[in-house]
Amino acid sequence: MQLVVIGINHVTASIEMREKFAVAPERHNDALRGIIETIEALDKAAVSDSAAGVSNFAAISTVPAEAIILSTCNRTEVVANRPQYAEQLLNWLREFSNQQAGPEHFFVHQGEDAWRHLARVASGLDSLALGEPQIFGQLKSAYALADAEGSIGSDLSSSFQYLFTVAKRVRHDTAIGENPISVAYAAVSLVKRIFASLAETRVLLIGAGETVSLVAKHLREAGASKMTVANRNLINATQLAEQFDANAILLADIPEHLAEHDIVVSSTASQLPLLGKGNVESAIKQRKHKPMFMLDLAVPRDIEQQVADLRDVYLYTVDDLREVIDENVQLRKQELGRAEELIDQGLQQFKQRIKQRSVSSLLVDYRKSMSGLAQQELDKAKRQLDSGDNAKKALEDLTRNLSRKLMHEPTLAIREAARSDDAVFLETVERLLGLTKRERDSNRDDN
Repeated sequence: MQLVVIGINHVTASIEMREKFAVAPERHNDALRGIIETIEALDKAAVSDSAAGVSNFAAISTVPAEAIILSTCNRTEVVANRPQYAEQLLNWLREFSNQQAGPEHFFVHQGEDAWRHLARVASGLDSLALGEPQIFGQLKSAYALADAEGSIGSDLSSSFQYLFTVAKRVRHDTAIGENPISVAYAAVSLVKRIFASLAETRVLLIGAGETVSLVAKHLREAGASKMTVANRNLINATQLAEQFDANAILLADIPEHLAEHDIVVSSTASQLPLLGKGNVESAIKQRKHKPMFMLDLAVPRDIEQQVADLRDVYLYTVDDLREVIDENVQLRKQELGRAEELIDQGLQQFKQRIKQRSVSSLLVDYRKSMSGLAQQELDKAKRQLDSGDNAKKALEDLTRNLSRKLMHEPTLAIREAARSDDAVFLETVERLLGLTKRERDSNRDDN
């Protein structure tokens, strides 16, 4: 199975490390092109080495390079169809991010393990919040972006289409998605622990993506009614705000309105902090030191880490949600075994599909080859007839020449097997040609 996944996630690294390797949306296509170019260069070098008699690689693929990048608050993963280049792809990620980190911060999955890992990711089994549904959409979006960039081919297409099917089966056939424990739900659960009532609190939501939308939904259900959405694009902010009867402002207007809010939840794709210590300190003074709850769900982080040092500010990050999530995750763990079984079944079915596809391709090529030989001899026979040759002779020539050509390659292979005393191959040939020992003995008697 031509598949490799390398990356960093919430299990292998802290948020401080993960944010260094996050791939910003505006750099996504550049990153995909960089991976493809890296693989193509490695392929070229491998071909050159092979021609020079150097066997640095176990196999040199002629299949076009393929790649997908998944970058979320909890993970950055590179998927490609060259398992032999795992180490080089890991080095590429370090170079692209301009960061150095030890091997303990990364994971590498190859072949079947890579497919199983991706199926677990798509099913939410590898998430901080076990069974959370957002990752499925994020993975599909990553696939769509790669497809639009032209970095998807037959290898990744077949793998992802089937693992998406398996992930849906896990969702449908198990209770792994019950008892909400998404990051957004956990964020609001944490807010409710701190505020007895949300009816009079004022909430500032920074960003307009899926996570902020889910936070807004859960906050509204929890009783929050006074919300403001801030975004770099006012149209996007307004569209989200209208769903929850909220106000909309630009990011640039946040310093002016920050002091008005008791709760701040941020989740954007910004590569630099949007709120610094100075902005928050000024807002706290305007609030006469009335406490402010801040929750930064972004990776890289939207709120400077130093903000946590301010009195009357309670700053949390996505990693602080583990305790909240763990309360409901126990209920989902009861379904984990069944979910893993479905993934293993899906892997076996997918492997069977690959084998069938490989055999189908072989049969098609074989039929084309035999049909080509038959057509050549038929054309010769037609030319003989057109030139006035005897029809009987033309048919005899056709039969003799065609049988010789059909037997040529198998005959060479059988003789080579006999010379090397390859009994297994010879037995296989007997079954392939439909010849039993009794038939062979009978043929010799007839001769």
